[in-house]
Amino acid sequence: MIKIGIIGGTGYTGVELLRLLAAHPQADLRVITSRGEAGKKVADLFPNLRGHVKLAFTEPDTKALAGCDVVFSATPNGVAMTHARELLKAGVKLIDLAADFRLKDPALWEKWYGVPHACPELLEEAVYGLPEVNREKIREARLVANPGCYPTAVQLGFLPLLENGLVDVQHLIADAKSGVSGAGRKAETHLLFSEAADTMKAYGVAGHRHWPEIRQGLEAVLGKSVGLTFVPHLTPMIRGIHATLYARLTLPGADLQSLYEQRYANEPFVDVMPAGSHPETRSVRVSNVCRIAVHRPQGGDTVVVLSVIDNLVKGAAGQAVQNMNILFGLDERAGLRQAGVLP
Repeated sequence: MIKIGIIGGTGYTGVELLRLLAAHPQADLRVITSRGEAGKKVADLFPNLRGHVKLAFTEPDTKALAGCDVVFSATPNGVAMTHARELLKAGVKLIDLAADFRLKDPALWEKWYGVPHACPELLEEAVYGLPEVNREKIREARLVANPGCYPTAVQLGFLPLLENGLVDVQHLIADAKSGVSGAGRKAETHLLFSEAADTMKAYGVAGHRHWPEIRQGLEAVLGKSVGLTFVPHLTPMIRGIHATLYARLTLPGADLQSLYEQRYANEPFVDVMPAGSHPETRSVRVSNVCRIAVHRPQGGDTVVVLSVIDNLVKGAAGQAVQNMNILFGLDERAGLRQAGVLP
């Protein structure tokens, strides 16, 4: 059994992580911390976990966490980097679900997140936890930077095109929509039901923190810079991401359907749908699957890729569990075999 600790398990990502680990055949959940909820039983805060999780929240304690094999940090940005040195020194593997270790350049981190990085020497060591790209590096990692939700959907959609040199990489467009849970479990006016329901809006058009993360991931695969326009939107649904991706083909004769099917044939959590399909966010709800469809409208030189995920699962907690499975040599699907929920 894998001894597991969680730092900060009171947000949507944290409760999703708890739900998945409670059903994982090799997970032994030992510690879950929360300064604000210390002493309260997990099941009292999250009644869906009654009968599944018996632990209570505790104050953060490095000594208790150091007794674990792996620690998940499900905290706001800027917290994991304050624990990382001590945990790694104690021999604990760390999977950070926030953004602390996603960007390799500390100056870029400070620009987008507003504070200096607390342990910049660990940025280069951290492995970006997108299994479909970095599986072998993840196996040997001590520190895994779990990708963001938008970056997961966008990168998986674009990857086959970039890997095969089929598109103009200086003019990529990602038009992405997210459910309200992507903003986290917090009280803010724009997230109230009466504010977010029955409407849809773009945000962060001038610059969103996931833009440099997406570019970094695509450039790592391509080996050169890319030009990316990324526009996120808030939609009136609880969970899910739908990314519509556009690129101009430089090799119009390519068989795109076969290309995608072959690229993801052995990936347990990427489902390339039949030609002409339009994947729905509800088809991946509570599952760790990314569903993709590729189109070439009117047979022209524009390729349109549709990519959908559950932002809390493949976009966060599920991908983190997938990374844990890889780290400990388990079947990647362990604890993640759930089908999507309909209706």
